[in-house]
Amino acid sequence: MHIPDGFIDLPTSAIFAAASAGAITYSLVGARKQLDEKSAPLAGLTAVFIFAVQMLNFPVAAGTSGHLLGGALAAVLVGPYAATLALTVVLVMQGFLFADGGLSAIGLNVFNMAVLGVWGGYAVFLLVRKILPKTKSSVTAAAGIAAVISVPAAAASFVLQYAIGANATFSVSSVLAAMVGTHILIGIGEALITGLTVSAVLASRSDLVYGWKNNVQKLEIRDAN
Repeated sequence: MHIPDGFIDLPTSAIFAAASAGAITYSLVGARKQLDEKSAPLAGLTAVFIFAVQMLNFPVAAGTSGHLLGGALAAVLVGPYAATLALTVVLVMQGFLFADGGLSAIGLNVFNMAVLGVWGGYAVFLLVRKILPKTKSSVTAAAGIAAVISVPAAAASFVLQYAIGANATFSVSSVLAAMVGTHILIGIGEALITGLTVSAVLASRSDLVYGWKNNVQKLEIRDAN
């Protein structure tokens, strides 16, 4: 999923870098209002956890491998604003320290995983949560479904970027089939990891899980007088 240098042309990279910068700015404003002294440490731990598990690859098929993207997981745990910031930090560190994703492609990678992966996954989570009962197991299930959808969605975003400004000669249709097909399988693994992680945090500190806190909030009725 990490795009290397030179794979997408510079004009396309610049466009998506600008879009990513706008999303990061928006998330900074939102995170300042959302995070408090209890949830801020969890955001940091989430970034560390995703950084670590992204270094672990699991086999998919035909010699390919995948790893956790973490967008839906982070959004459910700490909210989409903080999740975008956490994933951005992870991607920037990977690019600079491990050359995992090109430096000129950081805007592309941030858009796919830290913006679309987070906000798309969170939108799916909210939709599924409205359908299911308001229980902890439903939050876990919704997080898993969000994860399995967010991964191929991020892959499809890469295909769009490739169609706009590819420097390679592979056809868009072949790239679409390879990327989305492979990442559907990766998404299944991501759903399992996401579900297990959310379930574990819910069991120990449900008060810190953003997706659960919003699930149990009640309207406050005040006397007009």
